[in-house]
Amino acid sequence: MIRPTDVSGDLNVRWHAGWPSPKHDPAPEIQQHSYDESTLILRQNMSVHFEAPFVFLLLGAERALLLDTGATAEPRYFPLRATVDAAIDQWLAPHPCPGYELVVAHTHGHGDHIAGDGQFTDRPDTVVVGPGLEAVTAFFGLPDWPLGGAALDLGGRTVDVLPGPGHEPAAAVFHDRRTGLLFTGDTLYPGHLYVRDLAAYTATVDRLLAFCERHPVTRLLGCHIEMTTTPGEDYSRGTTHQPDEPPLQMDTGELRALREALARIDGRPGSHSFDRFVVHVSG
Repeated sequence: MIRPTDVSGDLNVRWHAGWPSPKHDPAPEIQQHSYDESTLILRQNMSVHFEAPFVFLLLGAERALLLDTGATAEPRYFPLRATVDAAIDQWLAPHPCPGYELVVAHTHGHGDHIAGDGQFTDRPDTVVVGPGLEAVTAFFGLPDWPLGGAALDLGGRTVDVLPGPGHEPAAAVFHDRRTGLLFTGDTLYPGHLYVRDLAAYTATVDRLLAFCERHPVTRLLGCHIEMTTTPGEDYSRGTTHQPDEPPLQMDTGELRALREALARIDGRPGSHSFDRFVVHVSG
């Protein structure tokens, strides 16, 4: 049985979910929420790009890890680097570290998660990990992909890196040992789950369930919200105003529910609706 763990960080946040008229949206391009002093959750404004992906910044004593770079390349429309630089500067003020590094990595390589990479290519003390499988396995040290795992040391903070193909061949899931947060990318979130390789995806879910049995996992954080608060009701792709969103966070019980859903789908292609997600299986 998956053992419960305590949640110490703050996820009590109402995410900005677009505006009836996107061009009149008064909200900033990026919404910021501090889970704790060293963990920042960012959401791209839906009025800038309908995907409204979440981006995560984890700060350690020696380096920071940025997971994903959003759906828009141009800084004037999506000032991700400026936002990240300001957060790191704020962190370093009471935690000075010369040559503090930034690792930019990805939950997977789809365009709405890597578009902002170019904002960091000339940033000092920064490594941008390519989204392709060869780059991912080489940087993190995952020679037995999709088996095994790796660990990234941020300095007093370790992040586990777990292979997670199925939605995308080089998808990865990240587990922060400090907070217990499991960053699941597009593998699991309250929304439309697109399964490109059903066998690989099912194996990923099985490995994640086994991981959760052995490690303290507090919450699962994916990269989108696309459901409503009514079970089984979703927002259609391309929606730019979602006023009735559920929370982003899920728990290990919902990972187990996903595995049960896959068993019920039994390999049938098409769209399959469940309370907290819609599974789309490629034919």
